[in-house]
Amino acid sequence: MGTDKTQACCGELDSEKLTRLYTQLVRLRAFEERVREIYMAGLMPGLAHVYIGQEAVAVGVCEALRDGDYVTSTHRGHGHFLAKGGDPKLMMAEIMGRETGYCRGKGGSMHIADISHGIIGANGIVGAGIPIAAGAALRLQMSRTDGVVACFFGDSASNQGTFHEALNLASLWKLPVVFICENNLYGISVRQDRHQNITDIADRAVAYGIPGEVVDGTDVLAVYNASARAFYRARTGQGPSLIECKCYRWLGHHVGDPAHYRPAGELESWKERCPVRQFANRLISEGVIDEQQSRRHVKSAEEEMLEAQNWAMDQPWPLPEEALEDLYA
Repeated sequence: MGTDKTQACCGELDSEKLTRLYTQLVRLRAFEERVREIYMAGLMPGLAHVYIGQEAVAVGVCEALRDGDYVTSTHRGHGHFLAKGGDPKLMMAEIMGRETGYCRGKGGSMHIADISHGIIGANGIVGAGIPIAAGAALRLQMSRTDGVVACFFGDSASNQGTFHEALNLASLWKLPVVFICENNLYGISVRQDRHQNITDIADRAVAYGIPGEVVDGTDVLAVYNASARAFYRARTGQGPSLIECKCYRWLGHHVGDPAHYRPAGELESWKERCPVRQFANRLISEGVIDEQQSRRHVKSAEEEMLEAQNWAMDQPWPLPEEALEDLYA
């Protein structure tokens, strides 16, 4: 593929970067498909809120971050962690409650954290990560670094007081934080049009005097480019932005949710916009990879995640006498 054609159709990204984006997409998909199997087999405690269908958001955002940047995540946070550089073996161990996991098996699926990777923590409380992100951004600002914070949250979290308070303060103090709304249309089983009288959550940015942008959350390049612009603003002292990524979770709120509340045909319509297949087709059409290479990437990712699962299953359980260790009071 010629450079001119790549730049014309895929932005200012070279083939190596484009291939990395695709590799990350298939890794996230393979990881979550493996987690789903683990949950269905009864091999993990708690619930599994998988990220299948939303991979382009995490990959697009995290590829625009640097070392030293931070992320706050949600109950559906595996994709954010993996895209930010998490080790799938340690993630699997944590999800399966093993002592060698990122949080020694005590965080589980909804509470994985690792400061060394800039993951302040996944959070099971709706909207709770938003003011934490603002606080982390204040710390970066006071440290006079050019670091930024990416704050992930869902559509219904934008109704919480934490959302409005954090955006107001971040705007007032020009904090280096980008608020990323993953609008997958549902807050558990409640469709967006039943809990909000707006179509675009990004419209709420105007109330706080910050940029608001809607992007196609199934298009990894659209997410990457919007994120890169917003992070540049944040790094150069221009303050926060709100990006709304329109996306869709293919499964229910959690793996055991049959999602009968969704209208007929809706899931099938969104599957036609699969972020992984859509980007593969784009790269194949532009000559960045061919169909055989695409299949190899998928197979490699599936093997990596199966290996991670098998490794995690051989890891020890936490000792009962360690139950009260690592607590903060």
